Amino acid sequence: MISGGGTGGHIYPAIAIAHAWMEKHPESEILFVGAEGKMEMQKVPEAGYAIEGLPVAGLQRRLTLENLSFPFKLWDSINKARKLIKRFQPHAVVGVGGYASGPLLYVAQRKAIPTLIQEQNSYAGLTNKLLAKKAKAFCVAYDGMEKFFPENRIHFTGNPVRKDILNLSDKKEAALKHFGLDDDKPVILVLGGSLGARTINQAVLASMEYFEEKGYQLLWQTGRFYFEEMADKVENSGLKFIQALEFIKEMDLAYAAADMVISRAGALSVSELSLVGKPVIFVPSPNVAEDHQTKNAMACVNQEAALMLKDSEAVEGLAKKVDELMSDTDLQDRLGKNIKKMGKPNAAREIVEELEALIK
Repeated sequence: MISGGGTGGHIYPAIAIAHAWMEKHPESEILFVGAEGKMEMQKVPEAGYAIEGLPVAGLQRRLTLENLSFPFKLWDSINKARKLIKRFQPHAVVGVGGYASGPLLYVAQRKAIPTLIQEQNSYAGLTNKLLAKKAKAFCVAYDGMEKFFPENRIHFTGNPVRKDILNLSDKKEAALKHFGLDDDKPVILVLGGSLGARTINQAVLASMEYFEEKGYQLLWQTGRFYFEEMADKVENSGLKFIQALEFIKEMDLAYAAADMVISRAGALSVSELSLVGKPVIFVPSPNVAEDHQTKNAMACVNQEAALMLKDSEAVEGLAKKVDELMSDTDLQDRLGKNIKKMGKPNAAREIVEELEALIK
């Protein structure tokens, strides 16, 4: 059983682990467990796996009416998790973070079923920290995770990512055709996560006329929350080379088309971009625990593997930062090569090996 979700940063690593396991053990059964109404309930079936939803919800960090229902939803979720485990009889349970994984791993640990936690970030999430004492193994992507987990059970595997981004060199032509892009204009890929990043979207709005004047094309994932507003503004602007898309499903083609990338610095984004090997400007979100996106980005900046622009400076500073990068081919080449060195292409396979060891 694999549990977790809430965001793409949890869901896509979970799916990558499932794919890697089934490649090696095609006779297996995998059941996902997520949170009712969250994006995993759509994305997991699209990837070909069964999923069950729990009524669990996150605990708000401020006093809200929603928090009053939290203990009842948690109790219901634990009861449903018990029934799912009794029915499915798993040999092991994997938690990938997010509150959806809490009830399932809690029940599994009480029943002495081996649990493995995959922590994507440089700062461990609350659910994973609460489950740490009884977990049998921790697969991590950053150094220094002994602050959160028992050191003797930590395995540095990196974050698992989708396999289709590992070989992009022969996809450029197909990618340009797929998105209707000109092959004689540089392509800037803008990513703010599946829900969207307000600051990045505002920065692109402020800079898009300038980008078009410079001869750049934008492939811009606005995210679900902002798509209608951004699409209307692009349409009303009359600009021809700015594509606002709610969500990009064919990420391998988007990466293949890109000459450079502007992105948040979530763990999954950093891991994917390390394998893609394109020059990147990270704009870390300030609205995350312990400012871990800045730490993720700085791990790359310190290796001369990316540029970073503070969220507070993005609206006014994005155009200048893009120019700095696009006008310096040596810098582009250096950043691309250095970030590629940080990639862990075999992460999913190594996590499968740790899972096999637990089951044996």
